[in-house]
Parts: sequence; C-alpha cells; structure tokens
Amino acid sequence: MSQTELKNKLSKHLFWDIDTDSLDVEQHAQLLVQRVLERGEMSDWRFILDYYGLPRIVQECKQMRSLDPVCLSYICLISDTRKEDYRCYHFKQSNPTLWNS
Repeated sequence: MSQTELKNKLSKHLFWDIDTDSLDVEQHAQLLVQRVLERGEMSDWRFILDYYGLPRIVQECKQMRSLDPVCLSYICLISDTRKEDYRCYHFKQSNPTLWNS
C-alpha cells in the first residue's frame, strides 16, 4: 500500500484540520497513529496496522506525550507491554491536575 492509498482509505473526519495533500505518512506517523487510536474506526485501525505493523505503532505510541488512557491500555494489551514503558504514562503522572490530586 502506498502513502496516497493509505491517506485515501482513512476516514476523512480524522484530518478535518489538516491539508492531507501535505501530510507525509512516514514523517507524521505519530500523528496518524494517535488520531486513529483516539478517534478512528476499526477499519482505520486495520489500515494503519497493515501499513506500519504493530512494532512501529508501539514505537510511535511510546514516544507520545499524551494518549487517551483507554488507548494506552489497548496498545499495552495487544502488544504485551507495560504502561510504564510509555512516555505519556510518566508525563501524566508528573503533571497531576487539581481535580485528580
């Protein structure tokens, strides 16, 4: 699958604020993975899983500063990794909010 095919197959609502013509699938992999995990449909997940593969998706997720807790749990479950391995887990712990303290 090429970059153009992937961009055409993904749901349009994921990138309503971005010009998809200027979107580079390799350079902006973290953005694509996060949008699909947090707001995508199951078909979008299958497309990025086929394109990137699970190891690359896990690698991109480990570098994210923020990720929805449900998405983080899902990635940990399917990849057999620990939450402590992810940057977003530690970043959230070091910045507690007033209503969660």
